[in-house]
Amino acid sequence: MTGGAGFIGSEFVRQLCQNEYYQITVADCLTYAGNKDNLSTVIESIDFKKIDIRNNSEVQEIFKNKKFEIVINLAAESHVDNSIITPAIFLETNILGTQNLLDASVRNGLPLFVQISTDEVYGSISTNFASEVDPLNPSSPYSASKAAADLIVASYGKTYNLPYNIIRSVNNYGPFQYPEKLIPFFINRILENKSVPIYGTGKNVREWIHVSDFARAIIQVMENARRNEVFNVASGVFKTNLEVTEFLINTLNRGMDLITYVEDRPGHDFRYALNSEKIRKETEWVPMVSFEEGLVQTINWYRDLYNREKR
Repeated sequence: MTGGAGFIGSEFVRQLCQNEYYQITVADCLTYAGNKDNLSTVIESIDFKKIDIRNNSEVQEIFKNKKFEIVINLAAESHVDNSIITPAIFLETNILGTQNLLDASVRNGLPLFVQISTDEVYGSISTNFASEVDPLNPSSPYSASKAAADLIVASYGKTYNLPYNIIRSVNNYGPFQYPEKLIPFFINRILENKSVPIYGTGKNVREWIHVSDFARAIIQVMENARRNEVFNVASGVFKTNLEVTEFLINTLNRGMDLITYVEDRPGHDFRYALNSEKIRKETEWVPMVSFEEGLVQTINWYRDLYNREKR
């Protein structure tokens, strides 16, 4: 799997290692958001390769030495704000990198390619919920690059008969997430008694899922779902950014005066919401971690990490 040293990838690998059937190769280029230490508890059970999926020769080399049955593509540049400032690397990694993996998969007769995507490809959903058949309407270079990759994956399925699945998830949270994302970034700011910047009014709505629930969903699709299908993964937990921030501040016993409202970013979608009936019916997957339980666990994990680093 690619991107296995990142936040979602490492959780997926830890869960997959519980099944001795799988022989797992983890490929990651270890950018700022990837850390081999995230795999410390399972490092003896996997084969780790440092590769950059943008480098086609490196991709071809890893396929040459092993006969893979499944590729899970979690390698991606994913921070929306960064995509606005430096979009090129998002296009290179998320589109061209995916194409390199697809080419190698076709050349080697891969039985299954699983592309991990995002709810952001649907754009802002003012009412109701986006389903797998809805049109793609991305708003940022990041979401556009992911939408393009999804379409390319599907095209390889049609053109080259490469079996595939595409999985689109709502916002993940939990331990090991790089602290550029909202929840860990805000936790660290609050612990340091620094201001917490909220875009616009803070009323933007996000749907949240614990990373362990999403990793289970990937495994369910990989093992039990129909091929050449798209699956949305959602929790039904909707929170405004302000609600999440207030929960973090209250749990950490700080004051609401830490909140600072800043100008909204360009192309900031107001609401994401996915319909996940399809995966629930086909695989019997359901989320198991409540938002409050998962967020308290996440807060405690980052607080412990913060305290260790301050010693």
